[in-house]
Amino acid sequence: MTTDASWRWPHVAPDTIACRCCGETFVDPVALDALERLAQSLGENLVVTSGHRCALHNARVGGAPLSRHKRLAFDIALAGHCNAELVAAARAAGFTGFGFGQTFLHLDTRARPARWFYGQRSIEQWTSVLCWIPA
Repeated sequence: MTTDASWRWPHVAPDTIACRCCGETFVDPVALDALERLAQSLGENLVVTSGHRCALHNARVGGAPLSRHKRLAFDIALAGHCNAELVAAARAAGFTGFGFGQTFLHLDTRARPARWFYGQRSIEQWTSVLCWIPA
């Protein structure tokens, strides 16, 4: 939790969304509002394993050249969450971009909804969860 009066997202610490290599930040109020709603609906702080990435860091981690992380997207650790509840809460919070990984859920607020998987094991892991969640 942060107590800085200029920061309106109490469940999102600014350093958790900053680039891991240089500390560069990108503030997208729409994305941060969605993340705040998600944290509030789950009643807990989320572990953001990747937020904003500068171009160099994005390249170093093998991110797509047009990765949403170069602005602001979130990879949320799955540990401690029910995957189905996390996805449903993220949709309700306003996220439209979903990347399904083995240890994380990528979330962003793109204009056109999208879903993708990070490899065959992710498909197998998420298939039972996604069969009942509407597109």
